[in-house]
Order: sequence, then C-alpha cells, then structure tokens
Amino acid sequence: MRKELVETLSKMTEEEERIIRENGAISKELYTSENEFVIDAAKLLEKGKLIAIRPHTRFAYFPVHRHNYIEMLVMIKGNLTTKIVDGDTLFLSEGDILLMNRHTKHEIMPCSSEDIAVNIIILPEFFSRSDVSYDRENVLRDFIITSLSEKKNHSDYLLYHTKDMIAVDNLVENLIWTLTSGHKGMNQIVNTTMDLLLMNLAALSSDTLKDMGSKGQQTTINALEYIDHNYKSGTLDELASVTGYSTAYLSRLLKSHTGSNFKQLLQTRKLQQAAYYLENTTLTTEKIIEKIGYENSAYFYRKFSEKYGCSPRDYRKKVSVLG
Repeated sequence: MRKELVETLSKMTEEEERIIRENGAISKELYTSENEFVIDAAKLLEKGKLIAIRPHTRFAYFPVHRHNYIEMLVMIKGNLTTKIVDGDTLFLSEGDILLMNRHTKHEIMPCSSEDIAVNIIILPEFFSRSDVSYDRENVLRDFIITSLSEKKNHSDYLLYHTKDMIAVDNLVENLIWTLTSGHKGMNQIVNTTMDLLLMNLAALSSDTLKDMGSKGQQTTINALEYIDHNYKSGTLDELASVTGYSTAYLSRLLKSHTGSNFKQLLQTRKLQQAAYYLENTTLTTEKIIEKIGYENSAYFYRKFSEKYGCSPRDYRKKVSVLG
C-alpha cells in the first residue's frame, strides 16, 4: 500500500489521544446507544451511504461486542488479536481480511501505534441491490446470505490471507483511498470496488480461506453420526438445519476432514448397510434396496459392484461360504 495512505491511516484519532492522555478505555457512547454493546452503523455511517470506513481504535482493550452490519476488518500493518466468543482466537497480520457477520461477538486486544487496521462497515442493504452478483454456491455468498438472516448461524467469520495478492491489494487500496478521500459523488465507485473485491475473495483457493468454525472436528463427528442414523433419507439441508451450520460450510468441512462430500458419505453408509443385510438377513436384494433408500436399483447394483467387487448375490454367497 502507498506510503502516504499508510501514514494517513496511522494518524492518531481524537479517541486515541484521549485514551493515551487519560489512560482510559473505549468510549462506548461513540459506538452505540444500547445497553448491550452492539456497534450501530448509524453512529459511523453518513446517511445515504452503504459503506464506510474508520481506523481501528488502538491503545485500549475493545470489550466484547457485535455489530448491526457486516464488518470487514483489513490489516494494513502490524498485528491484531481478536477472540470470537465461544470460538477461535485469531491472530491477524498484514494482508489479512476478516469478515464478521452481525451475530459475531468478539473482543479485541490492545494494539500499538505500529498496528494499523481499518474497519469497513457494510450495510445489509448493500447486498440487496438489484445488480449484485455472487455465485450462490460459493462459500462467501453463502456466508453473506446467512449473515443477513435473523437466525444465529455458526459461520461467524471468514478469514482470508491475501498478503502479496496484487489484485486484492490494488482493490483494497482503491477502496480505502476512495472512502478516505472525502470526494463527493463516489458512492457508485465505492460500491463497484467492493463488488470486485468480494468477487476476488470468492475466487480464492481454500488454502487462502481459513475455516470459519471453531469446533470443526466435533462438527464432523456430529455430521457422521447424523449420516449413520439417517442414511435412508438424510439430506445436507436437513443436516444444516440440525447443526446450525450452512450447507457450504458443512460441505467444505466434511471434504476437509474425511476426503468425501456429503453425498459420497451417505452413499458409502447405504452400501455398508446393504452389505450388513446381505450378511445377516434373508431379505431379497430388492427389499434391501428399498430399506436403504435407493430408488434406482440399476444405480445401486453398479455402486455396490464398484465398492465390493461383485454383485450383491455373489457377495451373499461369498460371506455365506466364509461363515
């Protein structure tokens, strides 16, 4: 990022000067009028704008809070530590971009003068524009949709590591410059730049995107238990409803932890149950197909043969001889 822009963002704010002068704390009244610490976009955003920017307040502990908007925290220089309530402790460094939904409660440890971060406030209305276009199957798009819902969802945040990614760096710099320049009539440029930034983030590889859940291993176990008990008619949508996680998140989690997606895991469990019935009951193959939830018998025969190397009939004969 250009030196002059970093210098602008590094300047002490009035709040920071007061904190140092009085050895004080965050001024809650600057952020909210509520008893609960919910940072209000109306306190930070000029009327008629969908996106605003403010430097993160340094030198003081920022107590547990959430926002009534989607926040994009961009790490310009140095480091920042934030703890998601009932979740991860995140250590941000230069180039990291953290997206948090409206339900995310978190606290932030004090930063030094060399730790420069900016908070970009994004109103929900930004994503309701008729010309917005993100892939609905993308993790980022799924995150945005669930972020805008009133229902608490465990996909609390997305963390991107984007240092030295030229396209993202340029868009972030353009966005920050436009938001801090004070020029009038820049709303469309700001909105378009944010769209392009989000599109670039959505296209990043999974290696760049940190998993958003804090209990991935346990969630995987819960998902496998669900499949074990609901193999006949279970669905990914139902699993998402049961766990409170989004379908995109669950798909990535299962693939990461098991090497298989939900459909593959469900199919494996069905075939395992079919093998059990063939070994331990006298049910006909057609009856077994019905009991495990397959509607297409030809598909079942093909998949069973792929997994066990023989037809169901031959499998029953084989285990009968071995028994």
